[in-house]
Amino acid sequence: MPINIEYRGPADLPEIIPVFPLPGALLLPRGQMPLNIFEPRYLSMVDDSFRDGHRLIGMIQPDVTHSPKNSDKPTLFRVGCVGRITQLAESGDGRYILELTGVSRFKVVEELEVLTAYRQCKVDFFAFVDDFTARMGEDEVDREALLAVLADFLKANNLKVDWEGVESAPNEALVNALAMMSPYGPAEKQAMLEAPDLKTRAEILIAVTEMDLAKKRTSGDPPLQ
Repeated sequence: MPINIEYRGPADLPEIIPVFPLPGALLLPRGQMPLNIFEPRYLSMVDDSFRDGHRLIGMIQPDVTHSPKNSDKPTLFRVGCVGRITQLAESGDGRYILELTGVSRFKVVEELEVLTAYRQCKVDFFAFVDDFTARMGEDEVDREALLAVLADFLKANNLKVDWEGVESAPNEALVNALAMMSPYGPAEKQAMLEAPDLKTRAEILIAVTEMDLAKKRTSGDPPLQ
């Protein structure tokens, strides 16, 4: 989805952003993520993002394996992705239905002590300067291998997609959409997020899917519903 502001590089983004810790959530540059916001602290976060004018939210996964048990403030992974709110609707029952469009990945420099109920971090975008260039590295992606493993995954799980749309999608949109929609766990999602380039992200997605298919074949697990 196009956005109304052009982010040309890290200097166009604030160094302090609100963050939304959500396990299993993967946002990537120029990808779209729907969100159903209902917790009061995150409703305030959305309101504040509009009040401040930036409309930015940093999506990041909690690192539960390195967090204290039963903590209401789990440790965060060091890398997330900031998105701009490009659609917002009020549900009529106190919720916001919104869509984030990914802008750039970031590294957490430090989490700040703040008065807001939601968490905020000082972040660095300069490690991911290539994120600001659309379709960077597309020619390096093994598209044939990606489509082959996608076809195997769909067949194994009795799923259907608009194959014509898949075949017409540019490599960046295809890889990132499949990575974001993939049914894998936080560790796999984080590996795809932190991949240094599009080619590596596609390779991780292919490898994880192939391992998942092999496991299902040997265990006789039923297909996804």
